[in-house]
Amino acid sequence: MGRWEPNARGRLAQAAMELFQELGYARTTVEGIAARAGLTERTFFRYFTDKREVLFSGSADLEKFIVETIAHAPQTMAPLDAVVSALEATAPLFEERRGYVRKRRAVIAAHGELRERELIKLASLAVAIAASLRTRGVSAPTAALAAEAGVAVFRNAFERWVDDKEQRFLSDHIQAALKGLRAVTAGTGTSSPRLRPTKTSRRKRSKTQRPA
Repeated sequence: MGRWEPNARGRLAQAAMELFQELGYARTTVEGIAARAGLTERTFFRYFTDKREVLFSGSADLEKFIVETIAHAPQTMAPLDAVVSALEATAPLFEERRGYVRKRRAVIAAHGELRERELIKLASLAVAIAASLRTRGVSAPTAALAAEAGVAVFRNAFERWVDDKEQRFLSDHIQAALKGLRAVTAGTGTSSPRLRPTKTSRRKRSKTQRPA
């Protein structure tokens, strides 16, 4: 039996983030992370499959929490409201980690493979949310739409929260993002100017409108 290491996961995650910032993601090794944490590589692989997963290891637990919260939402709640309520419930999980989240975002933004992994994570979350809504009797198209909209709200709110110099709560940003989405869909938000057809498109349209 291996020796018990107190808070090994947290120590490894902290060591990894320090090295990502000092050396860069590409030059950071599992060996270096383990050494910085005062642990062995064997201990590292007990918690993470590779250095990339240090940045994404909490995704499955977060997804499970959101899905279970949706499942326990009142049946009278509209699909999108149930999703947003579940997303708001995650706020306490992040509030004390804003500094870490900001550093994590910088590492991910600098590497294409990590940005791709982040998008996959969000897509997986949307699929899981849609499945949870379907178990509540929501039709598949509506469930998919509510899930995608909810993830969009969460992503928008999360970016605002990370950058917020006034340190407002994530739940406040989620509500603000939801309000913005509803304004856009209601047609009351800032609209883009109408595009005028080009000469080429006008000629093509005139030809299609000629009688045969």
